[in-house]
Amino acid sequence: MRTEWTPDDLPGRAFYKMLTSVVVPRPIAWVSSTSPDGVDNLAPHSFFTVSCVEPPIVQFTSVGRKDSLSNVERTGEFVVNLAAESLQDQVNATGTPYPAHTSEFDALGIEREASAQVRPPRVAASPVALECTLHSTLGLGDSTVVFGRVLRVAVAQEAVVDGHPEITLLRPLARLGRNEWSTLGEVRAIDRLPYHP
Repeated sequence: MRTEWTPDDLPGRAFYKMLTSVVVPRPIAWVSSTSPDGVDNLAPHSFFTVSCVEPPIVQFTSVGRKDSLSNVERTGEFVVNLAAESLQDQVNATGTPYPAHTSEFDALGIEREASAQVRPPRVAASPVALECTLHSTLGLGDSTVVFGRVLRVAVAQEAVVDGHPEITLLRPLARLGRNEWSTLGEVRAIDRLPYHP
């Protein structure tokens, strides 16, 4: 026995809330961007994933027209900073709808770090930064999917073990439903099973 709904059963944002409660956990793209006027924006986006291997492309979705989207469309650059467990309060605070002329970095006292290849800064305390240029956007209803070509991956040295980022040192956050968040929890390595005809 199951309880079932269609979009017609849950109008408005109710079906969206249902989807975000069952499509879990979701990684968070903590996106830094810079407006043409030089205002640095920082905002979390929990619709985020890798889109392509070659070339390396990641994507995040702006639900509505957020400052991140406007800045990326106008400048063609952004940085995805890893939202780490130790930064949860700051990540959450950057979701506040500050006006476009206000930098979340400045309003919340978040330290910047210069990027190597793009203008938007990295979050200095974030263990990973993906420097990206805009590949394309795709409008879907009330949302826009932003595809970014990854130019550089910068990982904190203390989070690298044997030349590879160590997940237990990165400690990523994830979004769940409603106002729920998740931390890493148990990590289990399982090898893929080969096919034997």
